Amino acid sequence: MILYRPVGLKELALIAETGYGKFPPRLPEQPIFYPVLTFEYAEQIARDWNSTSGDCAGFVTRFEIEDAYISKFEVHTVGRRGLHDELWVPAGELEKFNYHIIGKITVEASYYGEGFEEEVDPESNLPVSIGRESTD
Repeated sequence: MILYRPVGLKELALIAETGYGKFPPRLPEQPIFYPVLTFEYAEQIARDWNSTSGDCAGFVTRFEIEDAYISKFEVHTVGRRGLHDELWVPAGELEKFNYHIIGKITVEASYYGEGFEEEVDPESNLPVSIGRESTD
């Protein structure tokens, strides 16, 4: 199954540190990991929320996960059905979740708000501080 995850600059930096292989552990105040089912939903969050708060940057990540594993998680609709669908993965399950990712996590889109102050690589459209995605 293909899933998407909208992330901010700090989470993307942590993903990059793993060679784009896994998502970082959740913080204590984050008991659930929320991958979403559509690019459009992830784009809304990255563009309209992440890029207008915090570090003023939002990214849509895409990854594939084993169907047999992911099927144990129920789809939750938090807005319009077919658009705002997400999975709720308990934070304690994230390490196991990462194990079932197939291939690399890729960055599909980048959004920068007015307050973004870092340099962006014109080829990758990623902040220079993050570096380019691994293609291995």
